[in-house]
Amino acid sequence: MKSYAQDLRNNATEPERVLWNRLRRRQLAGLKFRRQHEIGRYICDFVCLEASMIVELDGSQHVTDAPYDANRDAFLRSAGFRVLRFWNGDVLSQTDSVVETIYEALYRPEMEGRFD
Repeated sequence: MKSYAQDLRNNATEPERVLWNRLRRRQLAGLKFRRQHEIGRYICDFVCLEASMIVELDGSQHVTDAPYDANRDAFLRSAGFRVLRFWNGDVLSQTDSVVETIYEALYRPEMEGRFD
């Protein structure tokens, strides 16, 4: 699984690259985010272990993957993580808003789920 995670890091999508440029090097609230990080049997797009937060970016394929995503999110929540989901298009067209929502969620534990 580690080599698959490495492949994902080396072949990031444009939305992943855009968001990573805003999260890397502790730019957001001084917290370290990791990308394509393994939690159990899942590889998560972005993880902040200090805040127990996962940020997932979804493309159009996730409309048909809804049951898989629901099971995955349930597992991640049971492991103590909050899961935030954003559409790829929103990351590209509203990057500042997405980053602001992630920042707000760091300090508001009740914030979780899909943000459209």
